[in-house]
Amino acid sequence: MLKVAVPHRSTSNPAPLAQHQRLTLLRRAVEQGDIPLQDRVVAALVLLYAQPLTRIARLTTDDVLHEEGEVLVRLGDPPSPVPEPLAGVLLTYLDQRPNTMTATNPNARWLFPGRRAGQPMTPHTLELRLRHLGFSTQRGRTAAIRHLVLQAPAPVIARMLGYHDDTTAQLAAEAGGTWRHYAPATTR
Repeated sequence: MLKVAVPHRSTSNPAPLAQHQRLTLLRRAVEQGDIPLQDRVVAALVLLYAQPLTRIARLTTDDVLHEEGEVLVRLGDPPSPVPEPLAGVLLTYLDQRPNTMTATNPNARWLFPGRRAGQPMTPHTLELRLRHLGFSTQRGRTAAIRHLVLQAPAPVIARMLGYHDDTTAQLAAEAGGTWRHYAPATTR
């Protein structure tokens, strides 16, 4: 008789990073020049904006806005401001994106172009790269979103970062947020 082993993957959220750990990793991503530039940008998007790798992989160069001296990233509506020094790192990365000088990607608009023609880098590849550098994407995302919903109303965070209102409201309640009773704006 042939026995088949089915791997088990936990669906529960792991404990978030402590705030000081998240900030240390974020500082490392922004400042540590020996980490590849694209990995630094991906790590910062996870640790600062709580973005899942599936969404990061689908970002295009059009999602990075540089207007009137301000850098914004379109993750939701309105676009989110990018603080310095990350803004400088992001603009430098835009000028040096890899895989754009090959015959398969000469006009790639992906922020993180992959090796396959016309395709972005896969979320799995992004995760492996970050894991190799010691960045925990899921724990970092969880810590970032919990911190954000404690700083502003959950519906505002949801719209800016492309999350669903119910998701951020639940996270705010779990984190003990004081914005629980905030009335989101109605349609204009």
